[in-house]
Amino acid sequence: MIDVLGLPADSRVLDAACGQGRHSHLLAEAGFRVDGVDLSPTLLARARERGTSSTLEYHSIDMRQLPPSWTNRFDAVLNLFTSFGFFVNPADDHRVLREFGRVLRPGAVLLWHGGSRDGVMARFLERDWWETSDGTLHAQERRFDPVSGILTVESRWRGPEGHGAREHHIRLYTATRLAELCAEAGLIVEAAYDGWRDRPLTRLSSEMLLVARKEHAAHTLPARKQRR
Repeated sequence: MIDVLGLPADSRVLDAACGQGRHSHLLAEAGFRVDGVDLSPTLLARARERGTSSTLEYHSIDMRQLPPSWTNRFDAVLNLFTSFGFFVNPADDHRVLREFGRVLRPGAVLLWHGGSRDGVMARFLERDWWETSDGTLHAQERRFDPVSGILTVESRWRGPEGHGAREHHIRLYTATRLAELCAEAGLIVEAAYDGWRDRPLTRLSSEMLLVARKEHAAHTLPARKQRR
């Protein structure tokens, strides 16, 4: 990730959504100034337990509405490991990208990582199951709505610590659609990778890593004076 960013130490980075801070913490150790934002008090508490400093702060903030004072603040924004597409209204996804574009400095970079609709559908599994080292059996069933782009995942588990079930939904995007949404937010996708592998995104890639750069302000020529 640091190689892809190509930023000098002391650059200012926004990790949204930061979760338990696993990336924020390591980036701060690498010399970056990091702000992590999330809405989960449980995960933010775990993040703060890892430690904070003058170069690492965590905030309870909705990434759909970042602070107005953060306009043009960051050298990079990170949206990693499928932290996008969970809002019910797709307009909220668009709003997130616009907010990312607003808080980035001109020429700064957005690093977006998540599922690729093309690859997920090419290798779609309706159900699977696995057993973890403590003997817990996990099972998942999935269904996909091609009109809304919503993937629904039903999870169940049973093991020594008990059993349970939950359901979650995520909107999957193609690289094409995300590039269009980024462009609407003033972010131009410069590179697309097969997840974290050093090779280009393909139709069969189940994950994608997009690198988008904020456009510099357009330079306009002064209007010519009208001849009388």
